[in-house]
Formats: sequence, structure tokens, C-alpha cells
Amino acid sequence: MQEVNIIGAGLAGCEAAYQLSKRNVKVNLYEMRPKKMTEAHKSANFGELVCSNSLRGDQLTNAVGVLKRELLMLDSIVISIAYEHKVPAGAALAVDRDGFSLALTNKIKSLENVSFFNEEVIDIDLNVPTIIATGPLTSASLANKIKELTHEDSLYFFDAIAPIIEKDSIDFTKAYYKSRYDKDEASYINCAMTNEEFDVWYEELINAKCTKLKDFEKLILFEGCMPIEEMARRGKKTLLFGPLKPVGLWKDDNHRACAIVQLRQDDAKASLYNLVGFQTHLTWPEQKRIIQMIPGLEKANIVRYGVMHRNTYLNAPRFLKPTFQSNINDNLFFAGQVSGVEGYVESIASGLMASLNMYQYLNNKKEIIFPTETICGSMANYITTSNPASFQPMNANFGIVKDLSSNIKKKERKEAYANRALKVMEDFINEYKLT
Repeated sequence: MQEVNIIGAGLAGCEAAYQLSKRNVKVNLYEMRPKKMTEAHKSANFGELVCSNSLRGDQLTNAVGVLKRELLMLDSIVISIAYEHKVPAGAALAVDRDGFSLALTNKIKSLENVSFFNEEVIDIDLNVPTIIATGPLTSASLANKIKELTHEDSLYFFDAIAPIIEKDSIDFTKAYYKSRYDKDEASYINCAMTNEEFDVWYEELINAKCTKLKDFEKLILFEGCMPIEEMARRGKKTLLFGPLKPVGLWKDDNHRACAIVQLRQDDAKASLYNLVGFQTHLTWPEQKRIIQMIPGLEKANIVRYGVMHRNTYLNAPRFLKPTFQSNINDNLFFAGQVSGVEGYVESIASGLMASLNMYQYLNNKKEIIFPTETICGSMANYITTSNPASFQPMNANFGIVKDLSSNIKKKERKEAYANRALKVMEDFINEYKLT
């Protein structure tokens, strides 16, 4: 039986393990947690979501919604389990993070062809076909080994995590449920601020104390996960047109707030809620003070404070092929955020694409390069053809997909992108017999 090492049991590693296992490949899956924890993880479960519990938009009007459909067409086990553990989140797919990761752990450990090893990998045996899927929190030892192989310092940026509070500590004489413009189920909790309240709160936020970085760390932030205090320093309008945008969320026409803070359900019991867009690297005492200044959250019980962590990723345009195979050594593939993709769903997709191409490689079959009309293909193309001197990870979006005809009207373009992507993916799956 053919054998593959997969390093990392995150979203990408689990997806890769499942895809190879069902194709009768023996998988040795390595995960260092809980023997060695990262600064962001809290459990030993596979695929733990350390930032938001949201897998973002679930409609075909956005690229990540289309990407989820593509992954379901490709029999993604991780996306399937995510839907099984869905919690109310309007037009987004959010999950009970503990239930999701536990179910994923049990599923992967139950696979007949997967052997699990709870240990840190500090070296890479290039004689064994290997997928490195260690995520953005790759251990220092393995990151140094990757540096040795690439002869280049790893790139990095910082991610911040939003706080989580207990629902029972929210004052519902002030807070209320509502969806924007009442379009979807009213599953978000809203806390409104008047002009006067927002002005005071804003000044406190931009002057609040942040945690200190180590001397050698330069603050390089990922725009898609910007700490709220950093956004605030760009000006009030950055918040009011961003995470605190009130339009469509007013309690009624008589209560037109200046700013509104939203909270999203974080667990299946609806006992925990996270503050949407409130990624932060404020000190913990400052987080408590700033959060409890928000109307309705004066007695908020914070069960998990926001933290900032350093993310490591490969300079993909220099070292990866669109198959996620490295040009360092044919036996070596990368997947997940360490490969240069950004986001939960994008990481799952990279694990799936890497594993399919690993299988092709093991069997001397033609490589699988997904069409750039699909979201999968456009992602792989973006990370491998961008300018390596300025490369940064980016979420899936229609801007990197192959252009449509210029005759299509703007308001119809998203639907056209989605329809084309799914049709091209269906044909591609049939051509390569991928499921």
C-alpha cells in the first residue's frame, strides 16, 4: 500500500487525510497538540477553529459561498461536518466550534487507512511523500526546517482573535436580536450606541493599552483580520462603515443608533457569543474595560479574551506549483495557511487539491490543475503566479477568477461567476473522475 505522511491535523490536514484514505493510501497523520500547544489553540481536537467560528458567507453571491459548493461537489468531509454543526448566523456558515472539531477528530481517527501520531515533527523525511499542513502556527522547529529547504526567511503576518462572552451576562433591556434589513433570521445580538456614547467609547479604544510584541517582531497585519483598535486608529468612519455599521440594524425608526456592535452565536447551546469584527490585541484588563463600556455589555462575562498570534506562511509563488507540490522536492506538498492561502474554507480547499495531486503523483498520473473559472482553481493560480516580492495571502474572491465577458451587467456578474464556476467544476470532476 502506498504511504504518505501528513504533518498537521488542522482543516487542511484532515481533508487531505480523508481524501487519500478513501483512495486506499495509507496515511500517517502527525499532530503535536496536546503534547505541545500553540499560543492560540485550547484543545487537542483536530481542526480547532482558533479565530472566528464563522466559515463566512454561504450564498452564491460571494466567492467563499461558491467555494463551499465546489468542495461539497468534491466530497469534502470537513465542509460536510461543518454543515452538520451549523449554528444560526444569518447568511453565513458558522459552527459550534467544539462540536465541529470533536466530530472531525472522531471521523478522521476512525478511518481505516489513517494512523495517528501525537508528536511534534521537527524534521522532514524527503524520502517519504509528505504533505505539510501545519497551518499558520507552525512550530519553530519545523518552520526553521522549512527555511533551510527554501533558503529564505519565512514570511509572516499577525492575526488577532475576537473575545467570547456568556449570553446570560448580556443586558437584554438594551441589547436586541435583529438581522440587517430583516433579510434573514434574527440570529445576531445587537448593542447600539448613540453619538455621544460612541464618541466616548472611540476615544477610550484608540488610547487603550495593547500587548507588547517581542523585540524582533515587526507588526505586519493581515487586512482581513485587522484588530479593532488598529481599524479605529484609521478614523471613526473605518468602524462606522465596517464592523460597527448601524444601517439596517436599528431597533426601530425611533432608535437610529450611531454605531452597533454585533454578537454571533459561538456554540450549539447558544450560551456563548463572539463579538463580530472585534479581533484585538489589547491587554486583557483593557479588553474587559472597553467591552463593558458598550451598552448592554456592562456586566459581560468574558470567557475567552482576544489574543494576537504570529502566522507563518510560505512564499508560494517561489516554491509551489498550482498542484500544491513544491519545486524543492517532488515528494513534498504544502496545504493550508502555511501554503499561502488565507481563510478556513480556502485551507480546506488547499488540503483537498494537494491530496488529489499527491494521489496522482503516487500513481504517475496526470497532475490536476483546477480551471481558473472555478474558485479552487483561481486560488491555486493566485498563490503560485503572484509577484513573489510582494506576495501576501488573500481570501477567495471573484477578483482573482478568470474574467467574464464585459457584456454582462455589473449586478448580474456575481451570479454569472457562480453559475460558470459550478458548471466548469462539474465538467472537470466528470473528466477526472474525482469523486
